[in-house]
Amino acid sequence: MIEAEVHLSLHNFLRSQAGFPSWPHHLTMARLVARALRLGRSALIQVGAVCGYQGRYRTSFVASALMWHGPVIIVAQEAVQQLLLRVEIPRLQQWLPTNKPIRTGDAWPDAQFQGLLLTSPEAWLRGQFAGGDRFPQGIPTIIDGVDDLEDWVRDQLTQDIQPDDWDQLMLACPNEAEAIREARIQLTHELFQHPANPYECYLISQPEIEILNRLHLALESVQALPEPWKQFWQQFQTLDENLSPYPLFWATIAHRQGLFSLHYAPMELGEILSPIWQRQPVVLIGSAIEPETEAPLFLQRLGLDDLTCLKFSSESQAEAIQLYVPYKLPLPNTPEFQAAFIHKVRTLVCLSATAPGLTVVLVGDVPLKSQVATILASEFGSRVQVEKTCLDENGILISGWEFWREHQRVLPAPHLLIIATLPLPSLENPLVAGRVARYKRSHQDWFRLYLLPAALNELQRAIAPVRESQGIVALLDSRVVNRSYGAQILTALSPLARINYLDPSLFSSTDEENSA
Repeated sequence: MIEAEVHLSLHNFLRSQAGFPSWPHHLTMARLVARALRLGRSALIQVGAVCGYQGRYRTSFVASALMWHGPVIIVAQEAVQQLLLRVEIPRLQQWLPTNKPIRTGDAWPDAQFQGLLLTSPEAWLRGQFAGGDRFPQGIPTIIDGVDDLEDWVRDQLTQDIQPDDWDQLMLACPNEAEAIREARIQLTHELFQHPANPYECYLISQPEIEILNRLHLALESVQALPEPWKQFWQQFQTLDENLSPYPLFWATIAHRQGLFSLHYAPMELGEILSPIWQRQPVVLIGSAIEPETEAPLFLQRLGLDDLTCLKFSSESQAEAIQLYVPYKLPLPNTPEFQAAFIHKVRTLVCLSATAPGLTVVLVGDVPLKSQVATILASEFGSRVQVEKTCLDENGILISGWEFWREHQRVLPAPHLLIIATLPLPSLENPLVAGRVARYKRSHQDWFRLYLLPAALNELQRAIAPVRESQGIVALLDSRVVNRSYGAQILTALSPLARINYLDPSLFSSTDEENSA
């Protein structure tokens, strides 16, 4: 069977590679992927946050894909594709008994192709939603990095009305130009009344819905609407909280230009994605999607059913972090938090000043991030950079969650990671607020079903580089010790060693261990 062939070949390959990064689950994962290919049965594999950050697991699924006798699609982001093409595939091809052709592209090459195709998530999803033959049905598909799958899907399904589309609408409907112009002016007035938020975007409110309704009535008799508007009105007519699926409508504002854009996307993805999973077996690979092996919330949100689920967890002390969580720091939603947080950050940076290595301060709140950067730069000068990748050897990076997630692989592993607050999705974000409102209308626990799992996933991925350096994580959100869900957070961050005090010896001992 293919499982036995892959096991033996990969085992011999791993034994031959002196200094090859070790991971104890290579053979288990390779067998499971090979089994999924043979049986045509879909699977979900969680490799763990550290392994996901390091990417070691990719050797396993690439070996199975190369040795499988039929065609295979690997869906991965461009940077991962280049890594596979330049490192993983050539290294394995020298050892494995296979000569499978390799291609990259946005569509399946031709009906006779029996090789391995590498494509991007955007191209694969675009092909699936188009419903054409860009990717024939029945071809086993491995999707890498599915922690971000929901974001990829929503990006593909989001439709926009840009400022230029209003001009096109007036050209297409000259008899209604005055009504269009008036609606645009009224919308601009209403949207710019919203209080500022860091995202510069807002859910469509009832007054704005009424303006759009009036415009829709004025345009009802027009037959040849521009395509963006035709699609917009089709979705806008479903804007009824009693209907399902219920779309999200929001606006983004460019304050300096005095312009706005309208956007809409489906809120619930399960019904949309469910037919796609029936077209071919899929192997979904992620880092730390959920604490449970079966990832029930993830499967439900994405319309997945009847999967083989596997989760690799590491209790190795080599991956343990030192975790400092203060007991008496004010809660993040209190006026006293900001000053106490800045004082604690300064204390931590000063204590670790003599230890070499990168210090990262993760701050989700935009004004607070700017204030922390200003205060630290006044004391530590050019060592302090805000969301930059060119840093001194002992630099201090001030970053938001998104920047850190996107660039942590090109930066050195920090010896100290300071986290301001738990990365709970912000209700100021319209996508978050809309989904929370939907949970509330269904009388579901929106915090434990949505916000907390999202925060746990983000948190585990953020600290993965610190595990590699066996550094220190300072989580300055006292909700971890003062709220009932704190125990779940500590469990998700295991293995760890709790620190209840701060002094310079903590950082000198870390430095000595790393140099040893």
